[in-house]
Amino acid sequence: MPDDPSLQRVFDAHFPGLALPADIAALVTRRRLPDGRSLFVQGQRTTAFYAVAAGEIETRFSGVDGTVSVLENVGPPRLFGLAAFAAGQPSEYEAVARGAGEVLVFGREAYTRLMDEVPGFARALLAEFARRYDGTLRLLQAARHQSAAERFGLALAQLARERGRPAAAGWLEVPATQAELARLAHLSRQTANQLFAGAEAAGRVRRDGRRGYWLYAGAASA
Repeated sequence: MPDDPSLQRVFDAHFPGLALPADIAALVTRRRLPDGRSLFVQGQRTTAFYAVAAGEIETRFSGVDGTVSVLENVGPPRLFGLAAFAAGQPSEYEAVARGAGEVLVFGREAYTRLMDEVPGFARALLAEFARRYDGTLRLLQAARHQSAAERFGLALAQLARERGRPAAAGWLEVPATQAELARLAHLSRQTANQLFAGAEAAGRVRRDGRRGYWLYAGAASA
């Protein structure tokens, strides 16, 4: 799919400045997923890594007691499934469609050729891994050592960084719900709602009147 704008958007977001050869782009396939369909399950060895082209993918894992914890709600043009695929290890989480959606599938041949034939791709991919590792450490630290307000602030910044789109006057438009903020910050919805109201009063966030969207101040730091 050499002329697929969603594929180009993925490259622009994660590997800025790198050219995607048409013959390699043609190896990337597109897969549609109905609501609730699992793309891969926890413990499965994956044969590709993915990018969200449309809709949203929920990544989650189940504990030994059956408790399900949501890791992230992944929207376009984010990549996911990288670590298990690159390491050849079983996935630590399940990926499930939240609503109908589509993903771009980067199989083994596409991955190998990108690594071997596209100058700078390997360095850019390593940088992507480093950013994600740092984000995971920050969330782990927050969950163990930081207050509810600090965890909430980190969750705000993470969602803005991952999903934010430039809006007027230096704000970022972020397609995320307060329920997602609560899950990401490991807070009850009531606590998250109270903290959101406080952040709104302080001018850090504001609602834009559309369901599921809010605006985040500080585009430069996100």
